[in-house]
Amino acid sequence: MVNLGLARITALLKQTPQTWKAIHVAGTNGKGSICAYLMAMLRANQISCGRFTSPHLIDPRDSITINDSAVSESKFRHFEDLVKKRNEEQRLGASEFELLTATAFEIFESEKVDVGIIEVGLGGTLDATNVLKHKCVTVIAKIGLDHQSFLGNTLEEIALQKAGIMRKGVPCVVDGTNPQSVLEVLQKHSNETGNNILFTDFESNALSNKLKEDFEPHQRQNLACAYEAFKLGFPRFANSTDTLASAARNMVWPGRLQWLSIEKITRRKENVLLDGAHNPQSAEVLAAFVEKHLRSLNRPITWILAATQGKDVSEMFKLLLRDGDSIAAVEFGPVDQMPWVKPTNSTALLEAAKKCSFTFSTQFDASTDVRSALKWATQMANEGPLVIAGSLYLVSDIFKLLRSDEV
Repeated sequence: MVNLGLARITALLKQTPQTWKAIHVAGTNGKGSICAYLMAMLRANQISCGRFTSPHLIDPRDSITINDSAVSESKFRHFEDLVKKRNEEQRLGASEFELLTATAFEIFESEKVDVGIIEVGLGGTLDATNVLKHKCVTVIAKIGLDHQSFLGNTLEEIALQKAGIMRKGVPCVVDGTNPQSVLEVLQKHSNETGNNILFTDFESNALSNKLKEDFEPHQRQNLACAYEAFKLGFPRFANSTDTLASAARNMVWPGRLQWLSIEKITRRKENVLLDGAHNPQSAEVLAAFVEKHLRSLNRPITWILAATQGKDVSEMFKLLLRDGDSIAAVEFGPVDQMPWVKPTNSTALLEAAKKCSFTFSTQFDASTDVRSALKWATQMANEGPLVIAGSLYLVSDIFKLLRSDEV
């Protein structure tokens, strides 16, 4: 279960030095992409760095990368065992996420990275990652309604939790497209904390404008946040916009508007669109992308959809679905080291879709069989557009299936 607080992680890392500088990234949507852009920018300038993001897509160690390469299994197991032993000896009762965070920090130290790019797990103030000792810049991405039972029921309450990553004297970059009420909460907390705050605007951002033709608006905004943070943390490299633009253009962030082949599983020749959109805000971004790139073909969309229990699927479906579409509802499998995460029942997903007042071409209840959902959707799409969305845990299941089907 989720148990927020800093006491256990502080004890776990009491003897662990943090000699590296940290860029700490919070938010509801876009924070993973911002971390990926930052990694690309740092590596383009030969700066040694580690990245810690969540949730993992296939295996927990995927959350930890060194210089954009996954940490080896032997190294991961060594430091995971070390952290778990410490937890047992001190009887701390640390959560799985706290153990993973401590493992990441130990690995960063052993690899002697210059910079650690750290994505907040949940919220900010009480998230395990907020034990960082040497933040050089913080970033707050787009904020939406998510995890209300832990963070608050309004955007403003959630924003205050995210603002907890701010530190005195450490600049904070904020996605300027957040609602005005959110920006005011963050500005007020910044004033109280004693740090400078910068609200980004992708329309006036030099790097974002270089990639105007290549990127969607939300991608440009995430890129603008990453670039402003990079400039603040590493000003001597900030003017190399051609180098940074090339790095950003070549960056791949799995499960976010990703074109993917499922031919190994279904023999479908055409790529499918895979996206981890899991709340109304990210569904709005996905819907705009689908409208621009797929519905313009004047063919209905075939969807494979899943969701985590507690998500507002009705709002998501209203944004994504249209008359004539086909839907396969499916439940993702158990999530490694996160047993509290449960899928929404597939029948309930179809019931929620029906209440959206759309007329669907066909529907399929795949229950827990992701493979059958893929095969059914491939047949229904008949070479037409196919989109897999609703949960990063479904994205994970797709990757696992593809890996299991490799020769």
